[in-house]
Amino acid sequence: MAVDVRPVSESEYPDWLRACHTGFLQPPAVSADEVRSRRPYTDLARAQGAFDGGRCVATFRSFAQEVTVVGGASLPAGAVTNVTVSPTHRRRGLLSRMMAVDLAAAKERGEVLATLIAAEYPIYGRFGFGPAAFSTEWAVDIPRAGLDPRWARPECGGRIDLTDSAGARELGPALHARFRQSHPGAVGRDERWWAVRTGLGELPDHPWTEPFYAVYRSPRGEIDGLLVYTADAHWGAAKQPLNTATVRDLIAVSPAAERALWHFLCSVDWVTTVQAGRRGPDDLLPSLLPDPRAARITQHADFLWIRLLDVVRALEARTYEASGTLVLEIGDGDGLTAGRYRLDASPGGAVCAPTSEPADIALDVGELGALYLGDASAVRLAALGRISEERHGAVAVAEALFRTAVRPWCPDIF
Repeated sequence: MAVDVRPVSESEYPDWLRACHTGFLQPPAVSADEVRSRRPYTDLARAQGAFDGGRCVATFRSFAQEVTVVGGASLPAGAVTNVTVSPTHRRRGLLSRMMAVDLAAAKERGEVLATLIAAEYPIYGRFGFGPAAFSTEWAVDIPRAGLDPRWARPECGGRIDLTDSAGARELGPALHARFRQSHPGAVGRDERWWAVRTGLGELPDHPWTEPFYAVYRSPRGEIDGLLVYTADAHWGAAKQPLNTATVRDLIAVSPAAERALWHFLCSVDWVTTVQAGRRGPDDLLPSLLPDPRAARITQHADFLWIRLLDVVRALEARTYEASGTLVLEIGDGDGLTAGRYRLDASPGGAVCAPTSEPADIALDVGELGALYLGDASAVRLAALGRISEERHGAVAVAEALFRTAVRPWCPDIF
């Protein structure tokens, strides 16, 4: 019997959730409470399932998203999530079928990019995605850091205040909107995001425990930073505190705010370890410590993957720190973006259009996705054989145009 891939109906949604649990090695039982809590936020028109004999054996979902690109513009994207194939039905092309349908629909809707967080590295490059932003996690050994506890008090007239979930819901969205403007790779946080992460809209499988919230106010009284963290209660022998503070979220719109919040957290009494959570790979944290070696990397990996769906709009939307012209020959096995494009870029703006001129460089759409937010190096990709230089010196031009001084960062998993 052929496996049927189709949009999920209302009656099939619980079975779709069960298959999603199965694919992620979670207990497969689905409660009525979970169905009620998740269903309002699942667009069934963008949820696909593969059904074999009436049983869902693969899942796929996307939703509308906004992504900040270099220069601060926000582009519409289709965020891919809940991708699973049950172990009984792997290697049958089910993901390929669902991905092809979703990407074609996203392009038709006018979404410029597709995004995802890859659980496994080898899967998504074959669909034109490239790793565009990385994430790094640190564990800070506070006794070794050499911080003066007096640094917990911000310099230059700023201050830190504690708040609660209601305060975070009130202050957070506007702060995050400012934060996104200067952080390529950041994605939008909608009302549900803030509700779930401040105790409203609780999910049955994630019981709510209120964290600590701290805000940084600038000397002008503006909220320039938000810190959300939890702490355990672990004491060693001889009544020695060995507590760990774990960062759930830290966003700041100025270096002063970022410095003040890190110094505050690293100076909280009884805390001997700070788990920094997912940060940008060039985060200031280690260098804010008198001894940067006190911050030990515990994880560094690819995070946000990007797939371009509209090359012209994507390349014209971002800014460039240098001037130059490139003709790009883009390969795309799915035929969504394949072709030759001329990019004329400068710090004042960019124009991109299809062209018949000879190519300067040739690359797959996945490699363009890796370059797009400014993180990947065209020189390195060329050395790896993933970019072909058709005109001498063109790779150096691509390096100057696409690379950025600050690396992109996506704080949020989806």
